[in-house]
Amino acid sequence: MLYVGLVVGVIAGNYAAHTAGLDPLRVYIATILLIIPALIGARLLFVASEWRYYRRNPRLIWNRTQGGFMMYGAVPVMLLCSIPLLRAVHVGFGAFWDVSTFTILVGMIFTRVGCLLNGCCGGRPTGGWFGIRLPDTRGVWHKRVPTQVLEAASAAVLLMVATVVGGRTPFPGALFLLIMLSYASARLVLELVREHANRGRQFRVAYALSVIFVVTSISLLAANWRS
Repeated sequence: MLYVGLVVGVIAGNYAAHTAGLDPLRVYIATILLIIPALIGARLLFVASEWRYYRRNPRLIWNRTQGGFMMYGAVPVMLLCSIPLLRAVHVGFGAFWDVSTFTILVGMIFTRVGCLLNGCCGGRPTGGWFGIRLPDTRGVWHKRVPTQVLEAASAAVLLMVATVVGGRTPFPGALFLLIMLSYASARLVLELVREHANRGRQFRVAYALSVIFVVTSISLLAANWRS
C-alpha cells in the first residue's frame, strides 16, 4: 500500500502541476528524486524513536522485511533536499510544495489503509460505540479506536479542502503550510488515542514534532501574509 500510495500520489501531484501551470516533467523528476530521501528520513526517525531496540540489533535498521516508518521524518529531509534540487530544475520552491501537497495527501490515504491491514499505528482499546475490532502488529485483537481510518479520513477531507483552496492562496507555499498546520493539529488529537507502549518514545517524538509543525506553519503563514 505504501508503493500504491507513492504511485497514485505522484500521478495526483503531476495533475496538480498541470493545473497550476508548472512544468509537469520537471515537477515529476523532482518528486521522484525526493522520494528516496523521504523514505530514508522516515525510516531513520522510526529507528531513532526505537533506538534501544536497534542499538542491540543494528543489522535490522535497514531490514526491508520489517515495517517502521514515521512520516514526520520524511518532511524535513525532503524540504532540505528540495532547496538545491528545485533550483537545478528551475521550479519555484513554494509552488512545488503546493502541488506536492496533493502527492502527500493521496499517498497518506493509501498508506493508512496499509497500516489498518497490518495493525500498525493502531488505536487504544476502547469500549466506546465508535470502536472497531482490530489487531495490533502482534496480532492481538481488541475493540480499538480506528486511528488509521480516522487519519485516512482526515487526509481525504484535507485533500478536498486543498482542491477547493488551491490557486486562491495569497502566496506560493501557503497551501502547503495551511494543510501542514491542519494535519499536525489533527495529529495532536489522534496521537492521544493511539496505542503506545508505556507512552513511549514514538509518542513523545510524534507529539513534539506535531507541535513544532503547528508553530512553524503559523509563524510562516503570519510572516508571509503581512509581506
